[in-house]
Amino acid sequence: MEMGKVVTIDGPAASGKTSVSRELAKRLGWSWVSTGAFYRGLAFAALETQANLEDENALAALANQREVWAVKMDDEQTSVHFKGRNVTDLIFREDVGSVASKISHFPKVRSALLGAQRACSETTEGLVAEGRDCGTVVFPTAEAKIYLTASQENRAERRAREQGANAEEIIGAQKQRDEQDSTRKAAPMKVPEQALVLDSTDLGFEDVVGEVEKFVRSKLSV
Repeated sequence: MEMGKVVTIDGPAASGKTSVSRELAKRLGWSWVSTGAFYRGLAFAALETQANLEDENALAALANQREVWAVKMDDEQTSVHFKGRNVTDLIFREDVGSVASKISHFPKVRSALLGAQRACSETTEGLVAEGRDCGTVVFPTAEAKIYLTASQENRAERRAREQGANAEEIIGAQKQRDEQDSTRKAAPMKVPEQALVLDSTDLGFEDVVGEVEKFVRSKLSV
């Protein structure tokens, strides 16, 4: 299948990459996908079906069971459906995030999901993809790459506001997930080569989007 142009935005949880990438896609008139939804969707399905979270082969098999769970793209969200029910709001629970980080260590799981992630760029003029390894593994030849980060405290506060939770309760799980994501043997989270690295801690949303858009347009000449 023919692939369109791709821009990737990677970074740790709650760094703002989802909202920034979605807005960028709107400004470019491109499609948008959150690749983390594939891992969170699989994690949710594993929890719901009581799958063995230590069984790499079973989890890889579940990754391909589209009758059980599926990911769908649209302009506003990358939605996850479990047995025909939209469960997108539920995949952002901390327990689902922790499981997603855990099972993403398995090479067979990553391999099982990689094809579906890459397929998001087929038959589309352009795609903005956000996640943990979009610029390093999923779309290594992307035309423009961004790595968005922020302080631990700032990220915890953002996630707390989203979930109506306490930032102190979130920061511990967040640190553990960062450690898991950056040290795993299979596709660890890291800054892609030639990426724009942007710390959003002290920047407003419009400032971040503006910097990212300026960088992307300079790379793509659009």
